[in-house]
Amino acid sequence: MLKDPFLKKHFEPSLTWFIGMFDVYDREETRGVELGVYNPDDPVDREILVRKYCLDLPYLSYRHKYVLFEFLERVLKDSNYDFQSPFEIDECEAISWPREEWYSLSDPRSFFQSIYQLAQEVWKEDLLKASGEDKTTW
Repeated sequence: MLKDPFLKKHFEPSLTWFIGMFDVYDREETRGVELGVYNPDDPVDREILVRKYCLDLPYLSYRHKYVLFEFLERVLKDSNYDFQSPFEIDECEAISWPREEWYSLSDPRSFFQSIYQLAQEVWKEDLLKASGEDKTTW
């Protein structure tokens, strides 16, 4: 069983693994300023965000990356999937985004499509390595 790297229980892939690092709650003056210069709806800014933050996940093994990639591939094929929901924050949660644009992206699906496209390049070796393994042994 592939385990969550933090909780040591079954790893559950979700889109929040890709965007959780954009949470600036209680770090608005540091992380918020750093991320606040980027507009997630702008394709150039989005590529920087994806490369620098979404895919730089040193705490995930190649197997975790493969499972996340497969999950992302699956939901991108679902025309009814709600890609805005991972960006929605309950007012009781201690989470906040760096800019107002993050709360309602103009096309949240394209944000995740960018992650998928760039992950094929950035994670290429990890994905290849994991694809050659028997996943039932994880």
